[in-house]
Amino acid sequence: MKTSCYHVTRKEAFHFRSLWSSLHTHVAGFAAVCATMSFIKAIFKLLVFASVAVLVVVSLRNWMATKEYVFNKEDIAKLVKQYAGESDHKPRFTRHFKKVFLNSRYPGRILPDEDLQWIFVNAGGWMGSMCLLHASLTEYLLLFGTAVDTSGHSGRYFVEISDTIISGTFRQWKEGTTKSEIYYPGDTIVHKVGDATAVQWTAGTWMVEYGKGFIPSTLGFAFADSLFSTQDFLTMFYVVRVYVKALVMEAGTLLTEAGVF
Repeated sequence: MKTSCYHVTRKEAFHFRSLWSSLHTHVAGFAAVCATMSFIKAIFKLLVFASVAVLVVVSLRNWMATKEYVFNKEDIAKLVKQYAGESDHKPRFTRHFKKVFLNSRYPGRILPDEDLQWIFVNAGGWMGSMCLLHASLTEYLLLFGTAVDTSGHSGRYFVEISDTIISGTFRQWKEGTTKSEIYYPGDTIVHKVGDATAVQWTAGTWMVEYGKGFIPSTLGFAFADSLFSTQDFLTMFYVVRVYVKALVMEAGTLLTEAGVF
């Protein structure tokens, strides 16, 4: 009787171990299937995100390639060169260039005098000052310069930038070269999409800068030093405020031209 009971218990134990092993195998298989499904879902989400990002970039590029722009760099450079080399350029430049040329040629596009403000810019290790004249999602026009010697990284943008020098000197060291180039009043320097250079301005260098492309993409570089180095959040606020004002003004002008107002 004892032997029979002992024999049955061993059978039950063996059966239990078999069930446990089978259950463990099924659980492991189910976990593997879940992990595979999660991986597939993650890959699918990544592919969807990449597809949407590519679609957005392509759409932006097509839009920017076909849209009509307010300014062009040749006209701006031609206008600015009239003031090149003037030692006391600021009063005449501000009065004549902005009020006569810009306001008369581009009505409703240039910020009014009460919104003009010289704002510090820290980016790429250099420090300068800018005065925004016009900005939209695809263009900007501003005065830029520095009262001290400064140098650093130009930044790499999805925007074409052209600078025409009024006074001072600007030195540029292009990527992939071993020599720098120096530019003087009247010269125009074009920074193409995707380019990166080392830049240097001497004290008293002032210029007019025109950018064309997807302008919001430049803000990361423009704000990086303020966020992680100077922590000058007031300057960031000034930049955002004047950019928003310019966007609102541009939207109002576009709606007026479309006959909405």
